[in-house]
Amino acid sequence: MSTLVLEQKQSAVQTQAFVIAWVFTVLFYFLEYAVRSAPSVMIPQLEGSFHTTALGISTILGVYYYTYSSLSLIAGAALDRLGAKRTIPTGVAILGIGCLLFSAPTVLAGEIGRLLQGAGSAFAFTGAVYLAAHGFPARYLATAIGVTQCVGMLGGSAGQFVVGPMIERGVGVPTLWVGMGILILMVAILLYIATPKEQLGDHGREGGFSSLFRPYKIVFSNPQSYLCGAVAGLLFVPTTIGDMVWGVAMFQKDLELSYHTAVLTVSMVPLGWVVGCPLIGWLSDYVGRRRPVIMGSATIMMLAAAQIVFRPFPVPTKAAMFIFGIASGAAMIPYSIIKEVNPDNVKGSSTGGINFIVFAITAFVGPIFANRLGKSLAAATDLSAHFQKAGLFWIACCAAAILVSLFLRETGRTVRPQPALK
Repeated sequence: MSTLVLEQKQSAVQTQAFVIAWVFTVLFYFLEYAVRSAPSVMIPQLEGSFHTTALGISTILGVYYYTYSSLSLIAGAALDRLGAKRTIPTGVAILGIGCLLFSAPTVLAGEIGRLLQGAGSAFAFTGAVYLAAHGFPARYLATAIGVTQCVGMLGGSAGQFVVGPMIERGVGVPTLWVGMGILILMVAILLYIATPKEQLGDHGREGGFSSLFRPYKIVFSNPQSYLCGAVAGLLFVPTTIGDMVWGVAMFQKDLELSYHTAVLTVSMVPLGWVVGCPLIGWLSDYVGRRRPVIMGSATIMMLAAAQIVFRPFPVPTKAAMFIFGIASGAAMIPYSIIKEVNPDNVKGSSTGGINFIVFAITAFVGPIFANRLGKSLAAATDLSAHFQKAGLFWIACCAAAILVSLFLRETGRTVRPQPALK
């Protein structure tokens, strides 16, 4: 009996340790999103630091998504194979080193730094979900994941409305990135200390390196996986590229807003995510349908974008941006669908798979927008027309998401369950 009590106490202590590690990983996710969004408020300063143009800065910032998308495939499988203690702190450390390199005033250092930032960031959300699954009872898991997503979105907003005023007060770009890098490396150390060791099963050791990718054969053999990634990606790019990269510059130059006002305006979108991600997820669960909520939210995004661009009604731009951010929370619904249309034994890999597709789309669309509209930002003579063309580009992405979502399998609770692809 005493042995049983001892085992229960040890199990309780380890569970508590997983929760503490989850808290640090949520902080990692917050910082990752801040790192992702912060460059949007310092485009002119980065141009001077790297001695390049706004288009060149867009290229540097865009490489983040190359490593983020590709490493997303490895993150989930690496957690299963190596455990959290060896995997997540490594991701945090890579992100911190990437920030330190990004402070160096050369294009090469900037590109390598941004590549490392994307690589490290790929372990944030997946790692938080992994630790939450180990630390929380099943009845609280969805809540823990919702909290994780909300904190990440707060990080995206803080990367703009906190970093923006710091830049405005004269904090240098190198100083800012060195400070962020040191902070993130401190989190890596604390996370390594806090994360408990795990007893990995045989699945964590057998099969060689190629076994990491075996579950993806199932995920990527399912056409629904690609549709989920396409819908989520098309709903993400207006925020990740339109708001987080070009937002401040567009509002400053095309609408001739002050730097301070432009930063506050674009920060409304990630602030809207904080509300929209859990709200729209709850709405989808409440009505028991996935596709109508996605299509309805994408329609609201289009209407909000039209209000921002054409201003047919006396609605403040900041309010329209906040509404746009709330509605864009629908991009998280395909993350639920892809788990529901694939077998139970590849649920973790399905998250990595959809992350790969989403940010591959981001990496593809970013240069298209930069070449068509970003590089003409400084030379545009009709500022209003230029801003409207940019807005129509993102409206078209939302419309495409609605079109693709028509082919998604409905997986809500009100629909008769269909067996996932074997």
